[in-house]
Amino acid sequence: MATNSLAEPACRVLVVSGQGESLTTARAVLALGGQQMLVAPSGPAAIALLDAQSVDAILIDLEDCLDDCIGLCTRLRALPGYSFTPIIIVTQATDCDTWRRAFAAGCDDILRKPLEPVVLRARLDNLLRKAESAHDLERVRHNLSRYVSPRLQQILQSEQTDQSAVPREQDVCILFSDIRDFSAKAENMPTEELFAMLSRQLGSQVESVYAHGGYVDKFGGDGIMAVFDGSDMMRAACRCAIDIMASTRKLAAQSSTECMPLGIGIHRGPVVAGNIGSGSHLDYTVIGKTVNLAARLCGHAASMDIVVSDVIQAALHDHNEMGFRNGRRVRIRGFSDPIQLFSLTPDRSQRLTVVNG
Repeated sequence: MATNSLAEPACRVLVVSGQGESLTTARAVLALGGQQMLVAPSGPAAIALLDAQSVDAILIDLEDCLDDCIGLCTRLRALPGYSFTPIIIVTQATDCDTWRRAFAAGCDDILRKPLEPVVLRARLDNLLRKAESAHDLERVRHNLSRYVSPRLQQILQSEQTDQSAVPREQDVCILFSDIRDFSAKAENMPTEELFAMLSRQLGSQVESVYAHGGYVDKFGGDGIMAVFDGSDMMRAACRCAIDIMASTRKLAAQSSTECMPLGIGIHRGPVVAGNIGSGSHLDYTVIGKTVNLAARLCGHAASMDIVVSDVIQAALHDHNEMGFRNGRRVRIRGFSDPIQLFSLTPDRSQRLTVVNG
């Protein structure tokens, strides 16, 4: 719900009151400023009115409202879109308990009767400006949250995240995806069509990662790096990879444009997790040999192939929902000993063959 300043004619204020003095004063103040006043004599009437239209502020007369006004304040605050809407309670009460309960129920301000027009206008104007700032901040937070995965948000909220935070070692499962021969294919595709296709494919991959409890560490141009943690991280990463391949095939069948084939690599092992960067720009990421090997495995994947390390195969070879084939030993740049690789398949009946080399 958009909130306008008091000076704008579109501003609408709901007054929950009967025919008391506060209603008369509010009508005079709002009319002088060109604002629209809506009136509800009771809580149910106020709720019904807000179901039909939105308002920018709410004024409740504690003595003249035909309802439990403090309870009404709680109900109004819980309505969708009214988290930041100013709620002012007008009352004759002077006892601290009433005021404490009113603020606890979610009201923003309390004004004593009889209402002073200058005070009402000044308080309302100030609260409307604060509400508008709160809505703007919420929109910014919502937009920024689209750039950070839900799982990563949880990690950052639960840990110290300033630049002095000490990196820590943890065991994770890393998934890399990459479009095969992307550069060559991109040369012959119009820019808008290329970005639309890439957005669809990467968006589908991100949804699969989230669905399986992982988070996207970064986009690599035409692929992603995803991180999975927890006791079931290897199975989650493998099921995610299988779903990504299935989604890619589905997109190819549904799209009039070419859906580019993927390669995926998965490995589990220790990483160092923490902030990298300066005070003005930080990036929470994971680094280490585990990350490097997962990226290399992705490079060894053929078109629409999922390559996993022997660590993954050894842990999941008994799972009925997936199989491993084409086992082979490969020398990988940056690693002194040959690495045994396997191709992951959703069909456990696939025959496992191992090639020594």
